Amino acid sequence: MLLNDFSLADVDGARAHDATAWRLISDRVMGGVSDGRAVVDTVGGRRALRLTGRVRLENDGGFVQIARDLAPDGAPIDLSGFAGLELEVLGNGEGYGVHLRTRDVTRPWQSYRAGFVAAPEWTRLRLPFAGFRAHRIETPLDLSGARRIGLVAIGRAFDADLALARLSLYR
Repeated sequence: MLLNDFSLADVDGARAHDATAWRLISDRVMGGVSDGRAVVDTVGGRRALRLTGRVRLENDGGFVQIARDLAPDGAPIDLSGFAGLELEVLGNGEGYGVHLRTRDVTRPWQSYRAGFVAAPEWTRLRLPFAGFRAHRIETPLDLSGARRIGLVAIGRAFDADLALARLSLYR
């Protein structure tokens, strides 16, 4: 199931390449000083949503992210029939995270997380849902209530540069 493909034109009235579904969020929402930018651009010969920024740890900060609701109205959707996420990414060789939020997540700092390294060439990655770990939440991951996904530069001071060309679910 395709979630985003920034190289596609409109398909059956849906905008698979629509960057407006994605929002930039940084630690500034809690007093941090990290900064970031998210734009659709051509990166390494492909059209992609690109997150750039500087992750800083001052004021208990430490993240920049691009995130989107899985359903246009923010309602939960059932991902239990899927094995995981497939991403096509290019980056600067740094480690990044994918954060999932479900209807069980009630606090901003809670999520289900998996990590990956974004190589400096276009790479297709598969992240199985079985590998996502609960972060500051005791409830096991319930994919029947998935709400939001985020790609995150987090946890240490570094320059983020991550491009996402395609995001889908696989069985």
